[in-house]
Amino acid sequence: MTVHDAKLVSKRDVAWETTAFHFSRPDGFVFKAGQAIDLILPDAANPGAEGERHAFSLVNAPFQDELCVTTRMRDSAYKRRLKALEVGAAVKIDGPFGSLSLHSKAARAAVFIAGGIGITPFMSILRHAAHENLPQPLLLLYSNRRPEDAAFLPELRELERQNPKFRIVATMTQMSRSGQLWTGETGMLDERVLGRVIGDLPSPVVYVAGPPPMVESLRMALGLAGIDEDDIRSEEFYGY
Repeated sequence: MTVHDAKLVSKRDVAWETTAFHFSRPDGFVFKAGQAIDLILPDAANPGAEGERHAFSLVNAPFQDELCVTTRMRDSAYKRRLKALEVGAAVKIDGPFGSLSLHSKAARAAVFIAGGIGITPFMSILRHAAHENLPQPLLLLYSNRRPEDAAFLPELRELERQNPKFRIVATMTQMSRSGQLWTGETGMLDERVLGRVIGDLPSPVVYVAGPPPMVESLRMALGLAGIDEDDIRSEEFYGY
C-alpha cells in the first residue's frame, strides 16, 4: 500500500454521535467500492513520527472526487483528535485495502446486511451500483436501535427510488428509546425475517458488516435460513 497526503475538506453529523469526514482525494488514488483505508493523524508535536492510525471503510464511490469516512464519535484519544480537526488540516491516507466488493455475476442477487455504522462499505457499493447501472438485484437489510442512529437513511431511500434493482428493508430494535415516528420493521434480524425477505432472490450472495457479536449471530441465522456458508462474506467493525 501507498501513503498519500490529503486534507480535511468538510465534516457533518449524519446520525446521533456519528460524523462524516470528507477529505481531498489524492491524485492517482484508485479503489474499488467497498474498500477501506487507514486514516493517519499526524502528531504536530512530533512531525517525524508516523502518527496514530485507524481503519475506516470509504463511504464514497470510486466516481466521486473526494474520500469520505464516517464513524461513531466514541470517547477515545483517536476520536477526540479526529473530532478536533479543522477544515484544511493535513492527514495521511494508507490504502486502499479490503475485499468486501460486489461480485461480478449479474444473475446473482446481492444481499447487504448492516448493523449501525456497518453501513459504510455498502454506501460506497450502492452509490457505485446506481451510478454504473449495475445489473445485479440488490437488497439492503439495515438494523439500528432507533431512526436517530441510522446514518444515511434518507439517501438510501433516495437510492431506492432511483434504482429499480435496489430495495431497502430497515428495522429498529429499540423504538421505546426513540423520539421519532417509525412505521417500518421493528425487532432483530433473525432467521424468520431473513428467510422471508431473502427467500425469492436468485442465488444470493450475502454480505454482512457490523460489530463482531452481530456478525456472528447473523451468520448463524443465515445458516438457519438456508444460506450456504460459502455464499456469506463478512466484515467485523471493532470500536467504530
